[in-house]
Amino acid sequence: MWVLAVGLLLAHNGYLWLVKGVVPDTDILALLPVQQRDPVLQQAFTHMVDAAQQRVIVLVGADDWEHARSAADAYNAVLAKHADVLQTGMQLSEQSQQDWLAPSQQMRLSLLTPSQQDALRAQPAKYWSDTALQQLYSPFSGPKLGAWQDDPFGLFSGWVQARAQETPVRPRDGYLFVEDKGRPYIVLLMTLRQPAFSMATQRAVLPLLEQAGAAARQAVPSVELVSAGVVLHAGAGSAQASREMSTIGVGSLLGIILLMWLTFRSLRPIGLIMLSIAVGCLGAFSVCWLIFGQVHLLTLVFGASLIGVAQDYGIYFLCNRVSADRKLDSRQLLRRLMPGLLLTLTAAVIGYVGLALTPFPGLRQMALFSVIGLLFAWLTVIFWFPALVSAATLNSSSFAAWFGQTRRHWPLLKWNGASLLALLLFASFALTGIARLKVNDDIRSLQTPPKALLADQIKLGKLLDAPTPVQFYLVRGASAEQVLQREEALKQKLEPLIARHVISGYQAMSSWTPSLQAQQANRTLVTQALLAPDGPLKAVAAQLGEDQGWVRQMRERALSGAASANGGQALTPEAFLKTAASEPSRHLWLGKVDSPEGAIYASIVALRGVDNYANLPLLQQAGEQLAGVQWVDKVSEISSVLGHYRQYMGWVLLGAYAAIFLLLFARYRFAAWRVLAPPALASIATLAVLGIIGQPLQLFHVLALMLILGLGVDYGIFMQEQSLQRDRFAWLTVGLSAASALLSFGLLALSGTPPLHAFGFTMLIGIAVVWMIAPCFSQDSPKEEKQ
Repeated sequence: MWVLAVGLLLAHNGYLWLVKGVVPDTDILALLPVQQRDPVLQQAFTHMVDAAQQRVIVLVGADDWEHARSAADAYNAVLAKHADVLQTGMQLSEQSQQDWLAPSQQMRLSLLTPSQQDALRAQPAKYWSDTALQQLYSPFSGPKLGAWQDDPFGLFSGWVQARAQETPVRPRDGYLFVEDKGRPYIVLLMTLRQPAFSMATQRAVLPLLEQAGAAARQAVPSVELVSAGVVLHAGAGSAQASREMSTIGVGSLLGIILLMWLTFRSLRPIGLIMLSIAVGCLGAFSVCWLIFGQVHLLTLVFGASLIGVAQDYGIYFLCNRVSADRKLDSRQLLRRLMPGLLLTLTAAVIGYVGLALTPFPGLRQMALFSVIGLLFAWLTVIFWFPALVSAATLNSSSFAAWFGQTRRHWPLLKWNGASLLALLLFASFALTGIARLKVNDDIRSLQTPPKALLADQIKLGKLLDAPTPVQFYLVRGASAEQVLQREEALKQKLEPLIARHVISGYQAMSSWTPSLQAQQANRTLVTQALLAPDGPLKAVAAQLGEDQGWVRQMRERALSGAASANGGQALTPEAFLKTAASEPSRHLWLGKVDSPEGAIYASIVALRGVDNYANLPLLQQAGEQLAGVQWVDKVSEISSVLGHYRQYMGWVLLGAYAAIFLLLFARYRFAAWRVLAPPALASIATLAVLGIIGQPLQLFHVLALMLILGLGVDYGIFMQEQSLQRDRFAWLTVGLSAASALLSFGLLALSGTPPLHAFGFTMLIGIAVVWMIAPCFSQDSPKEEKQ
C-alpha cells in the first residue's frame, strides 16, 4: 500500500513540475492575512516594478560626444544580432520628437505649470506683452516649439520645459544622453524578451552584455560603462548560489557520506535515509498544492528543515538495528522502538502545528508542509525500513563502538556545587548577551549585492534621477477625473518638499493630462489674462504696427488650436496613453481596477531623489488628510511582514515548548524537563552569542530556533529512552543526528547570503550546544559493555 501511495506521489509531482511547469509563489504579501492585504496596492506595486524588472539600462560614457557615440554604436551593433534576447530602444528622430509633442500641442491652452498660473493671476498686461516681444526677437528666450504665432507668450514651451525637468535625459543625434560635469553618457535602454529571474535568460543575457561591453572598449578603450538591471543582480545571486552549492553543499554531502561510512561501513543507510526524506518532501508538496493551489517559495525554504528532523527517525532505527541482538527480527525491533519514534514524531508535529494557529496563511502553509513531510518520512521508516534492513545487512564498526564509549566521559547534572557554579556562569553569560541583543527586520539587511553592481546602481540612479519603485503614492477615486483632481491636491503638498530638497521632483499623470476641471480653469485663466480684446495682444499689435484684425486673428488661432473641455476633445489619460509620448509614464496610470469596494480608478505618483530615509516620515505626512491618497513604502511594508512573522514565530516557539513538555510528562513524568532543557539552554546560548557579537535578531534566526527545538527534543528523547531501555547506542544516534545536522545546516554559516548565513550560524551554535550538553541531563550513564 505504501508503494502505491509513493507511486502516486511521484506521478503527481512529475505532472506538476514537468507537465504543468509549476513556479513557486514569490510574492511575500501573499503570506499576509487576506484582511490585511490590499489588492489595489498589490496591483500598483506589480504595475510599478514589472516594467523595471525587465529593463536593462547601460550608460556609455566618454570624454567627448564623438567617443561616446562610437562606443555606443559598437555596443548596439553586438546587441542588434540578438534581438530575440534583448530588445533595444529605438533611436530618436526629429519627426518622432515632433510626434511626441503633437497631442499636447493641440491642447496647449489647457496645459499650464503652477508658476505660469501664478504669473497669469499676478502679472500685469505689460509683463505679458514684453514677454511676447522677447519671445519674438530675442535669440536667448529659450527653445521655440512651432511658430511664434501659435505660442506668442511661451506658455506651451514653458510647460514642455517643466516636463523635461522631470528627467535630466535629453535627445541628441538619435540617442538619449545625460551629462555629468561635462562628461556625456549615452543612455541605452533594453528590454528582456524573457523573465529576468529565469536561469536561461541569465545565461543568455549576461555573456551578451559582456560581449557588447568588450566591443565598446575595443572601439573606445577609455569608455566607461555603467550597467543596472534586475537580471544583473539575479545573475550575480545565481552565480553565488552555484559557488556555495559546489562548496558548502558538496562539502556537507561528502561529510555525511564519510560519517555514515565510518559508522556502518556501507552506503546503504545513506540511501535509506535519503529515501525517507524524499518521500516526505514529495508528499508535503503534493498535499500543499492540492489544498492551497500554490506553494510559496518561503515554504520550500522552511521545508528544508525536514532534512534535519526527518533523518532522525531513520538514524534512530539504523543505530538500534546495529546494537540490537541479531536474533531479534527487524519488525520486533520496530515494536520495541515504536514508543520513542512515536514520541519524536508527535513532539515535532506539536511544534509545527503551533504555526497553524497564527493568522498568517504563509505560516499555516509552512505548518502543513512540515507536518505532512515529517509524517510521510516517518511512515516510510515504519513501513519500509524493517523490510529493507536486517541484522545481516547492517554491521557495526570500530568507529561506532569507540564513539559509543565516549559517552561515559560526560558528567551528569546533579545538585552539587559544580552544577550550581556552571548554572551561575551560564546565567551571567546569557543575561549579558541577551541584554545586548537587538532586532532588525529591515528587508535591506537580507541583501548583499556585489559592490560593483551596487556602485553602478547608485551612480546610474544619481545621473538619471529616476523615481524609486518602492516608495510612491497610490491615488484612488471613483472616476478618472476624481483621481486626477486628488493628484493635483497632492502635488501642491509636494512642492514645498521640493523647495526644501527633501525630494528632487515627482512624476504624475496629471502633469501630462490635468483634470478636466484644471484644464477648464487653465483655459479660462489664459483667455481672460492674455486673449481678451484689450489684453496683452493689443499692446503687442501696437508694437508690431498691426491692426485690430491681427489681434482677432491671433486670438482665433490660439483658440482654434486647443480643444474645448466641454466638447469632449479634452486631453484624458486614456487618450494620452495611446500616444508615443506616454511611454515613459504608462506605469503611473492603473486606470479602472477591481477592489473589495467595487470598481475604482487608481494612479501612482512617483518620487525622484528619495535618497535619505530619514525624510520618509515627511513624505508620509504630505499624503495624510488627503482623500484617496495613500503613502506606500514597500521596504517598510515587507520589513513589517518579516517582523510580524518573527514575533509570531517567537510566541509559537514558546507555546511549542509548553505543549511538548505536557506530552513528555505523560511518559517521563518529572524527568520530562531533562528532555527540554538541552534545546532550551542551547537556544538561550545562541541568542546570547548573537547579542555579544552584535548580530541583530531576524526571522531566520527564529526559524532556526524552531528547528533546534525539533532536533534537540529528539536527542533528549533518545537519551531518556536509553535510561529506560539500557540502550548503549543512544549516544551514537545523537552523535550521528547532530553531526549530520551540523553538516547539513551549520555549514550554511559560511554562506554569503544573509538569510542563509543567519539560519546556518544559529544552527551551528544551537546544535553544537545541544549535542554537548544532552548527555549531562540523562538520569544515569550506561555502563560500558563489551562489544
